Amino acid sequence: MTYRSVKRRVPAMETSDGAGVRIKRSLGQSPHVRMDPYLMLDEFGSEDAADYIAGFPSHPHRGFETVTYMIDGHMLHEDHLGNRGNLKNGGVQWMTAGRGIVHSEMPQQESGRMRGFQLWLNLPAAEKMKPAGYRDIQPEDIPDLSVGDAAVKLVAGELSIDGRQHLGAVHGGSTLPVYADILLPAGGETQIPVGKELSALVYLYEGDASLQSESAAESLDLSTAHILDDGDTLRLRAGKKDARILLIAGKPIGEPVAQYGPFVMNTRAEIEQTLQDFRDGSFLLSG
Repeated sequence: MTYRSVKRRVPAMETSDGAGVRIKRSLGQSPHVRMDPYLMLDEFGSEDAADYIAGFPSHPHRGFETVTYMIDGHMLHEDHLGNRGNLKNGGVQWMTAGRGIVHSEMPQQESGRMRGFQLWLNLPAAEKMKPAGYRDIQPEDIPDLSVGDAAVKLVAGELSIDGRQHLGAVHGGSTLPVYADILLPAGGETQIPVGKELSALVYLYEGDASLQSESAAESLDLSTAHILDDGDTLRLRAGKKDARILLIAGKPIGEPVAQYGPFVMNTRAEIEQTLQDFRDGSFLLSG
């Protein structure tokens, strides 16, 4: 057993996206701030409707997947393929842009708290032009696990706990994504296996916690992506407050990334082709 330690800290920076939605962005601040296979991680959260009400009107994507996890609030997804889904408290929307999708994500509330995350997961070259897809994951479809003192919502991936294999609401895939929301009570501790072939990060978004390695306890910073070193086990301990932590891991793709806004391919020529497809309307015929 080898405990993972912190290799790099990426504090989230305040910015805006869509039609002016206020967010905090860690991964994806620049092309140099990524963790293969992940491209971007945004945290959003406000009780002021002015920070989110304009939402994300229709916009295109190609070449990757988006994972939106709603902790509080109500957002409506619609896309050009006819998919429609309501994202509410505790739910997840997993969208595969593949060869092309145009969608919108619009708030369905005029007041109250809206809080959650959006994660961008890259696709390997062999899958970038596959048909687009969309999946609504209801809160009751996300497995709840007890791991040590922690309550774990396993959105995606596989975890082996006490000799039993547990599958998330989404599992498999070439990048073997793991996405878990960990609630650790004050003073509590947990150990979670994370395959040594996976890159991994933890993101503390509430409370107080530290990462325990063989030699030290490293405090976690709020709203910061902590990219982890090699190892096969994640050991977390909460401080004087309950802690909520995202665990995100996946198998690196190891391919070049060419990104132009919402399009993520492998070469500049592929980006130019994507722009041409979007301009001439053939983009909308894909899916």
